[in-house]
Amino acid sequence: MPALYSDILLDHFRHPRNYGSLAAPDISNEQFNPLCGDRIRIELKLDRSIVNQARFKGDACAISTAAASLLTELILGADIAELAGISDARLISALESDIQPARLQCALLPLQALREGLKSYKAADLRG
Repeated sequence: MPALYSDILLDHFRHPRNYGSLAAPDISNEQFNPLCGDRIRIELKLDRSIVNQARFKGDACAISTAAASLLTELILGADIAELAGISDARLISALESDIQPARLQCALLPLQALREGLKSYKAADLRG
């Protein structure tokens, strides 16, 4: 059984990767969890359709911060067409922690920001 807070989760919380903002991101979205107050913003820069840079910023708990850090690592170098295929289970599994049902929204908030950012990007692309 995974630990409540794995070494991976704690490392990403204490030493978040890709923390900060991007100048003129191609994809950007911020999500807020009203139940706990977590706020996470995901920003991406693309080179054609490949994620060239990924950043996150926010005021969030250990789980949400670690999940955002891990997510940015997972998506760097990926084609944006692949990003929609990142499942909730994949991100939860990458945390290697026993995420309780009451805390799932914390872990999935960064993924929600990514998904909403992709929707906005695709909608803007369709409008031309």
